[in-house]
Amino acid sequence: MRQIKLKSTLFVLLLCLSLLTCQQQKSEEGAQEEGLVAAPVKVFKVQRQMISERLFYTGVIEAWKKINITPDIGGKIAIIHVEEGDFIQEGQLLAEMDTRAIRLQLEQAEAALAVAEANQNDAQKNIERMERLRKEDAASEQQYDQVKLAFEAAEAQLKQAKAVVNLARYNLDVSLMKAPFRGVVASKNAEVGDVINPMMGGFSSTSGILTLMDFSRVKIEIDVSHQDIVRIKKGQAAQLRVTALPDRIFQGRVSIVNITANPLTKKFKVEAIIDNPGFVLRPNTFGEVSLEVSTHENALVIPQKAVLENKYVFRIKDSNRVERVDLTFGIQNSNRIEVVGGLKEGDRVVVEGNFGLEDNTVVEIRGIVQ
Repeated sequence: MRQIKLKSTLFVLLLCLSLLTCQQQKSEEGAQEEGLVAAPVKVFKVQRQMISERLFYTGVIEAWKKINITPDIGGKIAIIHVEEGDFIQEGQLLAEMDTRAIRLQLEQAEAALAVAEANQNDAQKNIERMERLRKEDAASEQQYDQVKLAFEAAEAQLKQAKAVVNLARYNLDVSLMKAPFRGVVASKNAEVGDVINPMMGGFSSTSGILTLMDFSRVKIEIDVSHQDIVRIKKGQAAQLRVTALPDRIFQGRVSIVNITANPLTKKFKVEAIIDNPGFVLRPNTFGEVSLEVSTHENALVIPQKAVLENKYVFRIKDSNRVERVDLTFGIQNSNRIEVVGGLKEGDRVVVEGNFGLEDNTVVEIRGIVQ
């Protein structure tokens, strides 16, 4: 009898001990599970705002005006009045050719013009006198024809003398090279004493005496694919960024949209003109152009970083658990993306801490991203 009671007592004690152990293990597992699932996240409240889609391209910045200062006549360079980097005004004298021979030619031409004018005046008087005599029948037809022919020859000689003078004056004028527009001397390509003959070939982009640039505005050329060229129009807004000035955005417009593709690259040339206040953009450097091709005024938007695998987000449920939601997207840019299906205004989506989440995971909201 005692053995039976002893066995019963031992059984009860073992059963109680087993129950306590199981309960303690469950509590520890529950606590451990709760600690692992409560993932810290930050969320974004879905809202409506304007969103614009942009296309981004990289190109080389160039001055919107550039010219090589070259004389129209050949000769020796006498004076160069400017240096590289000088800011110059329109009409400012930049360089002069040796004009000694031209000035002598001009003096010779002016002397010949004076002789031609005297001859023409004499011929004019003769023809007037002969016309009076002819009316009085005091001169024969042959005499009149001879005086008239001399008068016409004097007129032709006078025109020729004037043309020679004008040519000499033109040569003298173009030997003084002046700035056709306001700008900066980008390079000095020759020295005093060099002989230049513009009629000879072999001129390159640095030929001439000076290279003058106006980069108060700049232009940038980009190559656009045939898929995107239909979305770009002349006059479209363009923005330019450069790595040297990451916080500044330069505004401009599309100036050229080529309608034919390059036969080698199969891409279309597009050119944009960008304002350059303070001349901070420098020619022959790289820049990134963005073109606004589409805008939705009242779109439902979320941050790009909320989207995983370009198709879904994690939305917060009332129980602070997340659920995976597949979305349908509209236009997008580098920061925002338009949602046209799957979310409504006011929904909260995870934007930080969303990698590694699973459906129905418990999360702890640590902040709201604006």
